[in-house]
Amino acid sequence: MPTLDDLDRRILAVLQRDAKISTHDLAQQVGMSPSPCWRRVRKLEDAGIIAGHVALLDSRALGLNTRAYVHVSLVDHCEDSIRAFDAFVAGHPQIVECCSITGADDYLLKVVAADPEALERFLMQEILGLGIVRSSTTHFVLRQKKYSTALPLDAS
Repeated sequence: MPTLDDLDRRILAVLQRDAKISTHDLAQQVGMSPSPCWRRVRKLEDAGIIAGHVALLDSRALGLNTRAYVHVSLVDHCEDSIRAFDAFVAGHPQIVECCSITGADDYLLKVVAADPEALERFLMQEILGLGIVRSSTTHFVLRQKKYSTALPLDAS
């Protein structure tokens, strides 16, 4: 893991708030001149610390008003089932996050849909229709209390 100094952390903190900031403005905010700042950003990109640049979209503005977390248990843990489930997840954009987890379930999915009925159709026809899911438990999000894509830079 590359060692980050205070300047790297300041650069990353600003970029996590605004990835479209100009190099000049970024350099000004972190107390550097533009050229060395640009080189540091490139170094952070080359090291894989900056993995990409994206636009964050508002799901509600796009009509995706229903969010849920779905716990999934597979029928078995053979390689074919795991590969089939992973391929299913990769091919469905309404699954915005998928984690393999410990405990009674195998996966935790974060799913978005237009409404509860659309989510139900997706669960019943798509996920349970795979034939490799033993069970699923769905937890609807009533209200989102915190959402952040920023990672803590001072936690070790």
